[in-house]
Amino acid sequence: MQKKKRILIVEDEESLLKLETVLLTVKGFEVVAAFTGAMALEILARETFDLVLLDIMLPDIDGFEVCRKIRSDPRSSRIPIIMLTARKSQADQDQGTLCGANSYLIKPFKSARIIEEINRLLIPDGT
Repeated sequence: MQKKKRILIVEDEESLLKLETVLLTVKGFEVVAAFTGAMALEILARETFDLVLLDIMLPDIDGFEVCRKIRSDPRSSRIPIIMLTARKSQADQDQGTLCGANSYLIKPFKSARIIEEINRLLIPDGT
């Protein structure tokens, strides 16, 4: 049996965090939650993850800055990052790409779309 893929969810809205956690746990992922950007970076400094699901609007450091910090650390620089946010302007999407996000999904989201995107980033082509 293969090891469960680990996903770090960075989301300060508790109801949404619960929804995302349930969704991903049911799909067989191991989920760890962070409520702030600083908490996410602390967790990433001591644990390894297969993917980060990152909100932009956080109470301390915004998701763009968290993304840049993840990308600048050699231990975490290769982890796929999906930005999941209510900010839907093209400028925000462009900034997400510039800071290193692999994908940018807009809330409200469809559960199937998130799972599809996670699988696309975690499962290499042809396996």
